[in-house]
Amino acid sequence: MAQYVPYPLDWSGRALQVRQFVFDYWAEHRRGPNLRSVFEGTGLERRDIIQAYKELQTGIVMVVDQDSPNCDILKIPPYSAFPSQVEMYIDDEFHSFIGCAHEAVAVSNMPHFAGKEVRLESYCACCLEPITFWSKEFAITRCEPADPLVHCATPMWDWVHDDMKAMCDNVNLVFDREHGERFERQIGRRGVYFTMDQVRDYVEPAVGIRGWDYHWPSQSMNPEGLINRLTALGVDLSPWGL
Repeated sequence: MAQYVPYPLDWSGRALQVRQFVFDYWAEHRRGPNLRSVFEGTGLERRDIIQAYKELQTGIVMVVDQDSPNCDILKIPPYSAFPSQVEMYIDDEFHSFIGCAHEAVAVSNMPHFAGKEVRLESYCACCLEPITFWSKEFAITRCEPADPLVHCATPMWDWVHDDMKAMCDNVNLVFDREHGERFERQIGRRGVYFTMDQVRDYVEPAVGIRGWDYHWPSQSMNPEGLINRLTALGVDLSPWGL
């Protein structure tokens, strides 16, 4: 379980090598690598690659299917290997599915996209009508419609039990609180709301170094620490009894 994992982990050399390769490969090829591609790019054998994946999942860097013999990559935020709720376009060409609405705000700060404006196409989780915004180097340049909200439908005690997939799946854009409340009735769960500025402040510490520093540290989910942090950002946690 990735909550309360000692922070930071002492990354192995193979984990650092695989992490850098996968990020670079995804940015260039617009998709994740399979085991052969990682082998050809790093020289590491199958067992070393898979063990590196498991290590990176423990440090909340990626999500892999450990029951698959090929340890398939499902997510390595900001990217998603399967159709998610956000699509990223560069120069009007599809690049990748993005892990969640939080990652949509963060992705333009990856070093591979420095100087580029990216377009993020999503939708209101309630009615599925489009929400689109443009971002450049971690700054949102415009949004249609203006001022959507990010709705999180699962409390921090359920963030990252074994991996981050369920957490990401529960972070979606909505037009406003009325649409968010309608979405809550559809899924039978209460959520909290972030403004886009609050999302940016929330993700900034991680994305400021992610991809830029070869040795950027692991993460660890500490629910009590998250409560303090989100409260400091002004996120209303009362729907979760806080």
